[in-house]
Amino acid sequence: MPDFSRRHTLGLLGSAALLPAFRARAGTVSQAGQRPAGNGPGLKDLAAEKGIRFGSEINFDQLGDEAYTDLFKRECAVMVPGGELKMYTIEDEPDVWNFAPGDGLMAFSKENDIGMRGHTLLWNYPRWLPDWVNAQEFGSSREAAKFLTDYISRVASHYSPHVYSWDVINESFNDETGELRSSVFSDAMGWDVIDHCFHVAKENAPTATLVYNDYMSWEDKSANHRAGVLKLLERLKRDEVPVDALGVQAHIMLDPEVPFTTQKQRAWADYLKEVSDMGYDLLFTEFDVNDRLYDADDETRDAEIAAFAQDYIDASLANEKATDFLLWGMADHYSWLQAFRKEGQPPARPLPFGTDYQPKPLYDAIAASLRAAPVR
Repeated sequence: MPDFSRRHTLGLLGSAALLPAFRARAGTVSQAGQRPAGNGPGLKDLAAEKGIRFGSEINFDQLGDEAYTDLFKRECAVMVPGGELKMYTIEDEPDVWNFAPGDGLMAFSKENDIGMRGHTLLWNYPRWLPDWVNAQEFGSSREAAKFLTDYISRVASHYSPHVYSWDVINESFNDETGELRSSVFSDAMGWDVIDHCFHVAKENAPTATLVYNDYMSWEDKSANHRAGVLKLLERLKRDEVPVDALGVQAHIMLDPEVPFTTQKQRAWADYLKEVSDMGYDLLFTEFDVNDRLYDADDETRDAEIAAFAQDYIDASLANEKATDFLLWGMADHYSWLQAFRKEGQPPARPLPFGTDYQPKPLYDAIAASLRAAPVR
């Protein structure tokens, strides 16, 4: 990963041949970019027919792009701020509260009748916590709990009841070991940090769907991560912690060396079923396709991205407990993945619209998966 400063990265937030399994699917996706945008039902309409909320991440500074907001309003029933509701925006310095960017997005949401998710009350990952928070020296678990109570109460109540769904905790597990991630809060409270945050969120956003959000994926390298999240969900259910759903970030990687075979698709669907069988809903909260490992011309790349995405979305939305499907941005040039291209690589193409706001094959792949999904 390039050595970006934290501020630069946060601002962006807010191979020539694949195996036949990918090739076979690529031919099923039409060349959406050859037709004008806006014809026929939007993705939000296709999703609504199946009882799914469809939407995307959006940043406050994108509201000044009228063409983009027009596209967003046509395609999205729900939205989630990229960085505006995170602690590094709201309280980047002690007792200096900044709700203005989030309030601006909430106003856009209300004016256009677009539902709003909240992301996130606690990103339990030292890299993304403000420096002054990482420097806290809690003398007891009670002190850490009070800090979190004060912060979460203020933020959740500020946006309640408009925010219909909160990622209460984000990325609290080490993706390599599957163990609870070390942070200033975890070190003071252990596993109780998670329980506590959900209880406080429930008190201050009583009508919102409360979500644990993380980036476990279908690849073998993610096995420990998946197991750790399952262990957490089992514990939360046993202890009657008010958690309603698992949020799956779904930043999927197009890797020519690791194809998403039929067997892998079934295994991924089985994992999701383990979660939903516990009584949890499933939200796909941050979908995009990282193509940095795939080297090909744009047309070929777009076809492979679309084929891979359609396999993933089909397997995921087959689960009738999947209620929400959100992209992490609508148009390529706004993608956070542009920051992580190596020198000489072409721009990333991870999203359903190009820089001209015309739909690409990924758009049709998403539409096809929504049409194929069962009604929930």
